[in-house]
Amino acid sequence: MYVKWLVKKMIRVKKEDGKIKVFFFYDKDYIAKIKSIIGYKWHADEKCWSIPCSESGRLLSVFDGVKIEGDGAQMEDLRRELVSRKYSLNTIKGYIHYNEKFIQFAGKGACEIGNDDVKRYLFYLAEDKDSSASTLNGAINALRFYYGEVLKRQFVYDIKRPKKDKRLPVILNQEEVMQILSSATNIKHKAILGLVYSAGLRVSEVVKLRVEDIDAERRMIHIRCAKGRKDRYTMLSSVALDMMRQYLKEYGQSIWLFPGRDREKHITIRSAEKIFSNSCKRANIKKNVTVHSLRHSFATHLLEGGTDLRYIQELLGHQSSKTTEIYTHVSNKEINKIKSPLDSLQIKMSENDSEDENGSENDGDEGV
Repeated sequence: MYVKWLVKKMIRVKKEDGKIKVFFFYDKDYIAKIKSIIGYKWHADEKCWSIPCSESGRLLSVFDGVKIEGDGAQMEDLRRELVSRKYSLNTIKGYIHYNEKFIQFAGKGACEIGNDDVKRYLFYLAEDKDSSASTLNGAINALRFYYGEVLKRQFVYDIKRPKKDKRLPVILNQEEVMQILSSATNIKHKAILGLVYSAGLRVSEVVKLRVEDIDAERRMIHIRCAKGRKDRYTMLSSVALDMMRQYLKEYGQSIWLFPGRDREKHITIRSAEKIFSNSCKRANIKKNVTVHSLRHSFATHLLEGGTDLRYIQELLGHQSSKTTEIYTHVSNKEINKIKSPLDSLQIKMSENDSEDENGSENDGDEGV
């Protein structure tokens, strides 16, 4: 009898089609509560109510003290915990995304989920989705936080992390960087890409720059609330400063250094990525690069120019020196000092070396 009473006093929620559907047994008080939420709607065919996802906080507020089951409520609890701990917006989105996908995959409520469900989900990501090690680690972090920190479950701590892919960043040489910057169609695009390369900025950092963050007199850029919620200062090159001055003279000033179409908002990350991609196509760059490759190239070129690794770490905002040390593996600073054994051989080259007996070219890689 008690269990039946408890079920009647419980509500279930389900996130579907951009709305939160709310299920509960007939109760005058509950109906009054749901009707106090803006945008509520009754669905007679499903015998449930629905509210906009934006009102999830209001749902928890009006049903305070009532047991709520379902993914919509769970994710709101997760979001609140992340916000209260000052996690970045990207981390919040990522953690909610992974946990929502996991709940859909498992097809169970949070209380029913166990170790095997987590292992099956990670196997699915690795085997069926061919996810990278960083994606798997992101999923593990998200599940650990929700089930370990929020729900106080311990089973997720038994999961072993996959080995990280030891991939090296693709580096653009200085000639390629110059070609990309020269291919930018206007001074605004040139200034954005020039700043990224000249100071080793992340794309998320350059789009959020304000005019006040540029200290022309001290030749420094103030990066606010970067990765890890850390502020830092980095260098401002004289060439990049000239680009910005020309750009601001032509486009005028706003709160943001690079405003979007709505000048009250900054340019989006996607727009900056598109600017770089289009410039690479015009410059005929064949390497598999992204706008972040300019940051990698900045660090590598500084290292090859003799800058101490500790200063590069500071400019990039790396917390650990081990992160910065990856550039020692792509720098040609020491490799160029080594003489290849082929260079010590006296090989005679002639025009006939590229042709066979019939005068046709031998098979081989074209364009080398």
